[in-house]
Amino acid sequence: MVTSLLVIVILLAIAFDFINGFHDAANSIATIVSTKVLTPFQAVLWAAVFNFAAYFYFTDHKVADTVAKTVFSQYITLEVVLSGLVAAITWNLFTWYYGIPSSSSHTLIGGFAGAGMAKALSLGESAFNAVNFAPILKIVSFIVLAPIIGMIIAVIINLIIINISRNAKPATAEKWFKRLQLVSSAALSFTHGGNDAQKVMGIIFAALLANKVVSPDAPMPEWIPLTCYAAIALGTMSGGWKIVKTMGTKITKVNALEGVSAETAGAVTLGITEHFGIPVSTTHTITGSIIGVGLTKRVSAVRWGVTYSLIWAWVLTIPVSATLAAITFFITHYVF
Repeated sequence: MVTSLLVIVILLAIAFDFINGFHDAANSIATIVSTKVLTPFQAVLWAAVFNFAAYFYFTDHKVADTVAKTVFSQYITLEVVLSGLVAAITWNLFTWYYGIPSSSSHTLIGGFAGAGMAKALSLGESAFNAVNFAPILKIVSFIVLAPIIGMIIAVIINLIIINISRNAKPATAEKWFKRLQLVSSAALSFTHGGNDAQKVMGIIFAALLANKVVSPDAPMPEWIPLTCYAAIALGTMSGGWKIVKTMGTKITKVNALEGVSAETAGAVTLGITEHFGIPVSTTHTITGSIIGVGLTKRVSAVRWGVTYSLIWAWVLTIPVSATLAAITFFITHYVF
């Protein structure tokens, strides 16, 4: 039965997906804007098109399935999903306001897990009973692995490209790399949409299961992926300029060649992790890739002070989101 609370939860989930779009728009357009290949307006339109195009390709929903299983089904209620979404939206807006490229993926997963743990406590059980540690540990491990993988792939790609184009005229090479950046940024936007839209799909499907609108063995209703991909694309079109500045200029100065390397590395990493159903952070991945291209020049080319502050944001995202979600759950559970 469709209830008013279920409708609110679905609307909040779509709102989170929209916010995820403009919060994470910087991931796929920062380098293409900083190298002046496209204007900011052109870049967000370009990214949004490929965010949505992912809907037609990523049809296995492996990442959505992983997210939906981070909390055991007996602890998933509409209150739990609502609390997780409120926490995730709050942290996303906070980090967006201060221009911190934190992970929308991890704030959603942290919020969902924190609310589930609060539900277990409200039943007089251990908080850890609610959490399915197999997918959680996989997700947490890729907080470290995703940027490292992105960095390594970026270094390899960048060195290969540098050696191939060693004898090219600088002006000719620059022109070609700016064209190639359109391809690499499109690939990154495509895999970003495929990875990030699925996380909200998993949350909405969990809410439908909790409200017994669908049965556990039923396929995901087609309106869920269609709506989620559309929401993230529209969010991307609205931009996120503070984070674009951080990603495009503050970590390291990036030229067109390096932009191609970073974006291609990010796209490859996201494609691999999506194939294995691992919900990774696009933010972490592209940050690692940008650091990788900086390292191919020299270690000092990376502004490590900025990088350390980003890492702190990454470390704090899951526990802060989980705490906010638990507080929200107890307020909704005991006050309303």
